[in-house]
Amino acid sequence: MEGLSSLRWRGIGWPMAAAALLLVMVPQVSSIRYMVGSNMGWSPGVNYTIWAQGKHFYNGDWLFFVYDRNQMNVLEVNETDFESCNSDHPLHNWTTGAGRDVVPLNVTKTYYFISGKGYCYGGMKLAVNVENPPPPPTSSPQKSDSPSLLSTFRGQIFIPTLFAAAAIWDAFILRL
Repeated sequence: MEGLSSLRWRGIGWPMAAAALLLVMVPQVSSIRYMVGSNMGWSPGVNYTIWAQGKHFYNGDWLFFVYDRNQMNVLEVNETDFESCNSDHPLHNWTTGAGRDVVPLNVTKTYYFISGKGYCYGGMKLAVNVENPPPPPTSSPQKSDSPSLLSTFRGQIFIPTLFAAAAIWDAFILRL
């Protein structure tokens, strides 16, 4: 059997090995999609200030607005228009007409959303302060000098096994 260094990567073996390697190396994405108003959705009678309390909105999160598309809309406005429920000059109209609108929170700022057509006066308004995500937690030092089972498995067993499986697959494909 050939060694790993002398294998010729072609056919389907190379893409599979590359995909497997990327899966091991890609960090987890931790963005959250919030359904505005939870099970009540974007509708009259919900206090959106209370709904947003205690939630941390980070750059990369999403807001999901679910509402009656024939009556309401989702407008992003400035703070002054938010306070006065003025929908005449929205910064962005997120209404797609389906009643299921997704708004990416991709800028660190305070977003102001209202529903026009008079619903803002009934409380359909939401202010969301978006922050940068906190840095990842630092790992605490291990108590013993021996490596943990997880790091041993990942570094000394999993990755070489992954490459060996890719090499075997490639050798199998080359013989076909």
